[in-house]
Amino acid sequence: MKLLPLLLLTTSLIAADPAATVTSTPGLVAFWDFVKREPDGRRRFTAHVPAGARTDYPLDAGNYIKDFWGAGREATYADFPLLGRGPFGNAIRIVKETDADFRPFLFVPRSRLHDTPLDIKGAGKSVSVVVWAVRESGNHALAGIWHEGTDLHDASPAIIAKVERGQRQYALFAGLNKPGSACGHVSENGASSFLNKYALHKSNSLGISPVVPADSPAAVLDASWQCFAMTFDHEKDELTSWLNGVAGDRWLDNPKNDGLIKSACHAYMQGHYAALPGKQDGEDASFPKDQYYNPPEGQPLSVKVLRESADERVELREHRYTKIEVTLRGGKEVARDLVALRLNPWWYPHGIYTPKDAQSGGPFTIGRVIHSGRSVGFTGWIGGVAVFDRALGTGELARLAKIGQQVAAP
Repeated sequence: MKLLPLLLLTTSLIAADPAATVTSTPGLVAFWDFVKREPDGRRRFTAHVPAGARTDYPLDAGNYIKDFWGAGREATYADFPLLGRGPFGNAIRIVKETDADFRPFLFVPRSRLHDTPLDIKGAGKSVSVVVWAVRESGNHALAGIWHEGTDLHDASPAIIAKVERGQRQYALFAGLNKPGSACGHVSENGASSFLNKYALHKSNSLGISPVVPADSPAAVLDASWQCFAMTFDHEKDELTSWLNGVAGDRWLDNPKNDGLIKSACHAYMQGHYAALPGKQDGEDASFPKDQYYNPPEGQPLSVKVLRESADERVELREHRYTKIEVTLRGGKEVARDLVALRLNPWWYPHGIYTPKDAQSGGPFTIGRVIHSGRSVGFTGWIGGVAVFDRALGTGELARLAKIGQQVAAP
């Protein structure tokens, strides 16, 4: 079959049955389209799951401020207005809440997901999360297992009734340090990275999603769906973020001056110092070895001479994940500086955090995550959430991204 007819056929199939496009993608674990519900009883949203799955992950409504601070009211499904339209026929609204004691989300409790296929964890595991959304505001969580913990007391505006350590595994955010980008996040320990109090293994797509008021006319919303995605490929040790099927290269210059990523820069230098004989200036012998951050640096992709004299040469060496400035004397390296760190893809050489039991693991949440800061987070519409137990390819992500572009005008 020629390429053009094949593309037309693919587009036709996506338009005819977009949910089937998702469910037929290999590796699917769960897909909430906010159309499928329990047939009776509470009528909660449920996920499309593979044949033979023992659960379809019904979503509860919760207010984590009430659960952890003992303040605020209970959340119900009424707190998530429905659009009645969207990439798959419906969408939920994450509202810009004004009550500081009300942060509702939809969630699968840990007791119902522990050790199920949704509980992606451990070494040798890959994961992809795809979310179709219209972003009104915010840069925080869209979906995933990412209980940030309530033990960061300095960030808490009130006394915490229930203090818990972080229970992070994997999640997709609406940008974090690059608001509006797709931002994938993974954790090897559930808690912090590089001695910073926050988890810092994350990537940011080059593309940025627009800001669209959630109460825009239907035609505007229909034209505004964005496909956010993250993939972690354990074989490549790469965490990549994608917006509308495109990842894009993103670098952070001068990471040592960044408020958060400077911790990764410090971890890079500590790992470098530890590999050299003897004690180095700036070396901290107490820095934990499992927190070093040293992406592979073999043959440079490019070398640029920045300056040179009779006895000294300074080179800028670009590697896949790092750009380093190296000072040479007599052909021997005498100093180096990490001048840029790649944010997309991000090198991640670990497995995904494995909670020891159901009591020490976090829930799967949509719309928000549990965290000490209690910020409003992402607001807007979410029209679909899908999780896969492998790293999707570029073509697959492009095909899923087309779904949001097929929403019919009213």
